[in-house]
Amino acid sequence: MLDHYFFITFDPERTLQEQIREHLVNLILSGKLPFNQSLPSSRRLAQLLGVSRNTIVLIYESLVDSGFIESRARKGYFVTHSFKSPEIISTDMVQKKNIHSPVWSKRFQKKPSTEANIIKPNKWQSFEYPFIYGQIQHEFFPLELWRDVARKSMSGRWNRYWLNDMVDTDDPILIEQIRTRLLPRRGIHVDPNEIIITIGTQNSLYLLANLLCNSRIRMAVETPGFRDAFNIFSLFDSQVHQQPVDQHGIIIDERLHNCDYVYTTPSNQVPTGVELSDERRQQLMAMAVEQDMIVIEDDYDAEINMKLHPKPALKANDEHNRVIYIGSMSKSISPGLRVGYMVADEELISEIRALRRLMYRHPPVNNQRQLALFLSLGYYDTYLRKMREINASKLQRIVQSIYRHFPEMLTSQEISRGVTSVWLKAPEGVNTEEVSWAAARKSILMEPGAIHFSSANPPENFFRLGFSSIANHKIEPGIAALKQVFAQF
Repeated sequence: MLDHYFFITFDPERTLQEQIREHLVNLILSGKLPFNQSLPSSRRLAQLLGVSRNTIVLIYESLVDSGFIESRARKGYFVTHSFKSPEIISTDMVQKKNIHSPVWSKRFQKKPSTEANIIKPNKWQSFEYPFIYGQIQHEFFPLELWRDVARKSMSGRWNRYWLNDMVDTDDPILIEQIRTRLLPRRGIHVDPNEIIITIGTQNSLYLLANLLCNSRIRMAVETPGFRDAFNIFSLFDSQVHQQPVDQHGIIIDERLHNCDYVYTTPSNQVPTGVELSDERRQQLMAMAVEQDMIVIEDDYDAEINMKLHPKPALKANDEHNRVIYIGSMSKSISPGLRVGYMVADEELISEIRALRRLMYRHPPVNNQRQLALFLSLGYYDTYLRKMREINASKLQRIVQSIYRHFPEMLTSQEISRGVTSVWLKAPEGVNTEEVSWAAARKSILMEPGAIHFSSANPPENFFRLGFSSIANHKIEPGIAALKQVFAQF
């Protein structure tokens, strides 16, 4: 009897047909089902699994169509001879740990695993109050619209395009949408050959560091700042200089004079959320020319900016071609999409393209085409307008809640309308990492701030509260609950 093989713990998020078919295919491909013994009848399997007989009949028919099983008159369903044995090569070798095994730790030239980094729980959605940065409320994502562009991308007109290897090029429709729709909103007007698609901001930074950095290069980063940027530039042996940030953004002074590059987040500084002032923008651009310096502008959340009159990107006023502009679709559409882009001088983009080809050739073209259609059909603008309204409402709610419960912890009296998180400072002596562990036990997710400082002894009393992933009505009670946690410290 084969009954003992047919036990499935069903996932409520997936269809029964999908899970049962997957289970049967796994049994067949692993060789667990004998080819000379019939499978349980549709009635018997339906009883074993607690599903309708029609469900099993449909699954058996689909497996016949796929060639996994065959129907024999008055005998039932059998595994076909094509799958008589699993496609696994067996050997008698037993791997042993002995003196002849390599000591990998001595072979590593770099150990990125040792770098401190932001820790975000995979199961953040299970928290009642997820004040986590960089995630979205899934119920607001336009799944039907995304399914529509996915279907269109697989139609006869388009599938012949993305099934091909593009070598080192990108989807021309996506490039044109970025060039004519997204970049002009930031005051940027460039040619197609000055744009390249990446798989996110970190990938853009990694490509740049790989191409531009070595032990002789001095790279300025903001502190507090984006930890991944610090880690990436350090990985390529750069001399990383940490430039402080205040209420007006990164400080522009003589400490930057010996730097070859400056990495900055001018629109909404990570993690403080402050905006680089007009005066400092002018100073930075003038210094770039005077000191022969390149500015790397990370405009990571420009598309969800809720300001009525946002300042243009630094790249918009780049008369001397000294700004490398990095954009991302992670904050505006979905963090799991992993699509970003870089805008820079054609010569630099050409070398980045050659380097990218050696790494992964190009981002998946089907994803690029789906995103291109999402933009071209106006779905993106509809979704963006909705997200701006939702985030504006959430920002108002969290600001009101913080003024009510944590007014003494505000780091800025005016919280920017472009942010999706708030940067706070607890009293001296409070370790917010310890607070975060205590808060997690109360189903409150918050982000300790020390990780954003790359110094040996970072301040321990800063923390960040994101609000893009938490429901609006949960913000006030969540802040009130967090206040009770802080009262213990």
